[in-house]
Amino acid sequence: MSARISTALQRSGPGLDDDVFAFDGAASLLRVWSSGIRPDPNLTVSEWADQHRMLSSRASAEPGRYRTARTPYMREIMDALSPASPAQRVVFMKAAQVGATEAGNCFIGFVMHHAPGPMLAVQPTVELAKRNSRQRIDPLIEESPELRERVKPARSRDAGNTMLSKEFAGGILIMTGANSAVGLRSTPARYIFLDEVDAYPASADDEGDPVTLAEARSLTFAHRRKVFLVSTPTIRGLSRIEREFEASDQRRFFVPCPHCDQTQWLKFDRLRWQKGHPETAEYHCEGCEQPIAEYHKTAMLEAGEWRATATAADPGTVGYHLSALYSPIGWLSWERIVRAWIAAQGSDEAIKAFRNTVLGETWVETGEAPDWQRLADRRETWNAGTVPAGGLFLTAGADVQKDRIEVDIWAWGRGLESWLIDHILIEGGPGDPLCWQQLTDLLGRTWAHASGQSMMLARLAIDTGYETSAVYGWSRQVGFAQVAPVKGVEGFNRSSPVTGPTYVDATIAGKRLRRGARLWTVATSTFKTETYRFLRQDRPTREEQDAGALCPPGTIHLPDWADDEWLKQFTAEQLVTVRTKRGFARLEWQKLRERNEALDTRVYARAAAWILGADRWPEARWADLETQLGVAADPSELGPGANAPASRQTGPRRLTVRSSYMG
Repeated sequence: MSARISTALQRSGPGLDDDVFAFDGAASLLRVWSSGIRPDPNLTVSEWADQHRMLSSRASAEPGRYRTARTPYMREIMDALSPASPAQRVVFMKAAQVGATEAGNCFIGFVMHHAPGPMLAVQPTVELAKRNSRQRIDPLIEESPELRERVKPARSRDAGNTMLSKEFAGGILIMTGANSAVGLRSTPARYIFLDEVDAYPASADDEGDPVTLAEARSLTFAHRRKVFLVSTPTIRGLSRIEREFEASDQRRFFVPCPHCDQTQWLKFDRLRWQKGHPETAEYHCEGCEQPIAEYHKTAMLEAGEWRATATAADPGTVGYHLSALYSPIGWLSWERIVRAWIAAQGSDEAIKAFRNTVLGETWVETGEAPDWQRLADRRETWNAGTVPAGGLFLTAGADVQKDRIEVDIWAWGRGLESWLIDHILIEGGPGDPLCWQQLTDLLGRTWAHASGQSMMLARLAIDTGYETSAVYGWSRQVGFAQVAPVKGVEGFNRSSPVTGPTYVDATIAGKRLRRGARLWTVATSTFKTETYRFLRQDRPTREEQDAGALCPPGTIHLPDWADDEWLKQFTAEQLVTVRTKRGFARLEWQKLRERNEALDTRVYARAAAWILGADRWPEARWADLETQLGVAADPSELGPGANAPASRQTGPRRLTVRSSYMG
């Protein structure tokens, strides 16, 4: 080639331009050919992301070129997904707003461009998989020229690019939901991305654990496989991601103190602030106890490193845990974390959400049944059928048995403080028309409030587990405005303890009516756990209450006419951890004694309060109820057995608040 160049340059006269053009064409072909045989640079996932990933304004709050330096803690996690890393399984138990989703998308882009092979990406449901495809995967491909070259546009007629399938040279990305067994067993996969695994159903179409089914697709790839499990945790004993993390080497991100240089991983109980001033939040070093302002966080993250704190049961599994305390400046600040913690006080559900989504840790459900004799000692005095001043509305729970219907009436006040108002036993059972008539009469009955006003039931929830058709028929007859047929289901519902209503078929007078009844589904485990948690709360003594001290939100008041048998039924179950046939742990409520009607009716009455919206009522709604009943705002005017609004309670002032969340 060099000789030809020399000859061409020395030529003169006709034909010189033709030879030069011929040379240029040959050189161009040579460059194309050489680029085709040149191996791709040996990049890690984070290096690929920094070079090729662009964030779309459709899918990111910070559009533009992806920068791993923005979230330095994600570098090692992404690089563990690179082919050069010996890790086969990467577990990430994390808080919200730490960049995990984008890191998973970088993993997908890296596979498409740099290490092609069959890949499976699993969301909790098929519908979420479709949404993720539109909102995350399509922008990922569209904003990267390297990926656009490898994946044909979705608008083309190529069947290789559909909502849940993206073909590319050397591989394919299959997206599915954990609720679809067909999708989980569709194809072998060298790469697997399991997102939000704690939101997966217990079983995919009754064929088994979705994580197990998905990982089975990668076994044929032996040591070349990569499995990325990501999730915000949920309940201890039920959390998949916690179980996987505890089986790993449990890596924590250690950062240096800007004052003494001691390295440590960030804990919420080291975050402190002046009472009433979340904007003063600072982190206190474990070594020198000096306060660390948040503006130091950027430098601390850059100097941080992951360190294993345990020995993995499987050497091929690495695990990482990260809380929102590490969230980059501009995302979730320490001030906002403190505000979220303060706002969560008084609500176990809010504290649970805080622990899951901010701290990235599991919530411990404490379901030990309180001693019935201790409850007997704490009974208070008011007449059956009368409502103490703190009760602002009434609900009932009805449990249908073979020979009777048992009904408990509960009054509810601010902070979901509650009082047992009445216990009614209707003899006869669902086969007796007179029994149903007495239950109908109950809907029109009134109870006397301490203010002198009369109160009716706002809602009655009735169990449909026994003689379902009879319950549907009666509910349809009296109307669904005041009656809510409910179906209890086991397990803890992460999103909502009550769902519905759904329209179900009902058989009325021998005739089948399509969508003839409305049914509410109740996660009974959630309300049982809440009830026992409320029962175990410390409360002021009677003398302190008489002096104006307030009981904590959720306090359950029991009357002295509740007999020993009722109290034993109320504490008839306990929460235990059991092992499934596959060896997984799960929480389950088990009876300590045969009869538990008092607990069941409480759960149904609590579900009725939830259906009414009491968990979400604004202050104005509670104030309106107090006005209607003529309830005094002054605690001294409420009388015995009643509390003022819990939100008015005050405590001793403290200059510095030390988080008590961790114990």
